[in-house]
Amino acid sequence: QLEVPMHIHLHETLDEINLSIESHGVRPIERMHQLGLLSPGLIAVHMVHLTDNEIRLIKQHGCHTVHCPSSNLKLASGFAPVTSLLDNNINVGLGTDSAASNNRLDMFEEMRLAALLAKASTNQADALPAHQALEMATINNARALGIDEITGTLASGKAADITAIDFSDLHLSPCYDPVSHLVYAAGREQVSHVWVNGKMLLEDKKLTTLDSTQLHNRAAYWEECIKSTA
Repeated sequence: QLEVPMHIHLHETLDEINLSIESHGVRPIERMHQLGLLSPGLIAVHMVHLTDNEIRLIKQHGCHTVHCPSSNLKLASGFAPVTSLLDNNINVGLGTDSAASNNRLDMFEEMRLAALLAKASTNQADALPAHQALEMATINNARALGIDEITGTLASGKAADITAIDFSDLHLSPCYDPVSHLVYAAGREQVSHVWVNGKMLLEDKKLTTLDSTQLHNRAAYWEECIKSTA
């Protein structure tokens, strides 16, 4: 009624689906369909176990999906049918899930895994090329959040949200295709500068608005707190 966007983990595991069938007699997506919750305002995360009919429903209602390859692998959730979603012109973004199921929270790793898993699961080396993986991490995510007119691409009139990558490291040489390098070779350790809406937050790999020592001490404090209560 309020047209508020909704973010939900959906069809992540077989247990989730079986529990829905036991409790409600239908799979989760069908139940959401019955409740009128499938819409362009829905961001469905994981979407690992899908039937052809469920993919058609998601497409029909303009829902967005988010692929979290590292989390799916660590939890043994399965392999999301990313290529099928993309072939049906369904918007697919990339996510990390939480630290509980993804220790690195590294979008570079998610791009690389997404591209490699798509190739392995379809037996097609040309599935999910590098440029498409980069789009999933940038403009597709912005589109899912409904802010693609503001950010997601480097374009005149959009916010200056920029991540600069240093390609001078020896192990990144030579570079014949920068996009391929971003997905298959580079990592977060090569991020040299970050701007958000034109404000520099990282300069020459150093935080400009946060104290790294203070952050480290805070993390150590909570580590001890959690250990003492475990």
